[in-house]
Amino acid sequence: MIRAVFFGAPGAGAFNTAGVAGLARAAQRLGVAVETVWAPDPAKRTEALRAAATGAALVIAHGGQGETPVAAVAPDFPATRFAVTQGRIAGPNIACFEVLQEHSAFLAGALAGWWSRGRPVAHLSGEPVPPGLRGRAAFAAGLARAAPGTPFLTGFCGNQHDPALAERWTEAQCSAGAVVQFAMLDGGRPGAMAALRRHGARAIGNVRDWTVEDPLFLASAVADNGWCIEAALAAHLADAFHDSRVGIEVPAAVRLVLARDVPVDLAERVEHLAADLAAGRIEVPEQYGGPDFAP
Repeated sequence: MIRAVFFGAPGAGAFNTAGVAGLARAAQRLGVAVETVWAPDPAKRTEALRAAATGAALVIAHGGQGETPVAAVAPDFPATRFAVTQGRIAGPNIACFEVLQEHSAFLAGALAGWWSRGRPVAHLSGEPVPPGLRGRAAFAAGLARAAPGTPFLTGFCGNQHDPALAERWTEAQCSAGAVVQFAMLDGGRPGAMAALRRHGARAIGNVRDWTVEDPLFLASAVADNGWCIEAALAAHLADAFHDSRVGIEVPAAVRLVLARDVPVDLAERVEHLAADLAAGRIEVPEQYGGPDFAP
């Protein structure tokens, strides 16, 4: 038995949607059956992981929210393999599979800095889980590299899936002058977009290409986490269960997509920066040491 655990409700947000799509691709390509488990209650994540592990050969915990419950449950199921997508934990029966959102987030930060021309730039996410913290740090580093001194309004509102909460935080960021926001949200994204639209500000999306869906988006820091699920299943079936991660060097999985109205000169700057990143000439920091914003 193979089970995939998703933290949230079905249909809520791009991150889980990308994971479900990756699971469907992998199941068809590899010819395996995978049972899907939804764990919408943050307080019951460990309980959900423990139930999923019972009788399973492989449990895939999708997202950084899975790090803590997997670390708690895996030692009790030594014969079960645990895959954590976008994770960075270790154990004898644990492997982590990751697309480096940091790479596309770094490019997004640089674009935001060049485009904003000194006006404030915002970032908003939900829970401060490790992948989200690394993405924020990368975005901040890209912004600082491209436009040092640009005001940066960054915060974690506490919930990835609450549109009203995201709208309140975004309204505050826009009122403080933000002209573009890197929205690392899931189900709460529509609330952020509503506030950005009211203020005539732009959005930078993540996970998938949002620029084809709404002209509000200046760019999208694509990091297709469906790759992680495909990689986890393939590694389990090949009995080669170990950590694996890819970044901007695999543009099918990680890239920055630009809206059509991004000026050509900025697009060229992004292209050159992406080449330096892929070649290893830029080290992207994983920690942010600046101030946080709160409404």
